[in-house]
Amino acid sequence: MIKSYDPATGDGIVVRDTDLAEHDLAPAALDGTLFRMLRQGQRVQYDLDAEGRATDLQIGSEVDMGTPSFRAHAEPAPETA
Repeated sequence: MIKSYDPATGDGIVVRDTDLAEHDLAPAALDGTLFRMLRQGQRVQYDLDAEGRATDLQIGSEVDMGTPSFRAHAEPAPETA
């Protein structure tokens, strides 16, 4: 999850859900991703580089994070003719 992000400098911190460990974003962590910026609280998946910085960010979801799915409770989409 994104703890903080400064779009002007690209500096940011992510927090791992499992143990609340914090990792700085690697320089150019958003390069090659679909992200142009990040918002506080946004769920993401990431890898760690050799220095322990978050890189290769991807969209995170409830399913990705191992939390319960709400899909079972969703109403089916209406059929169209």
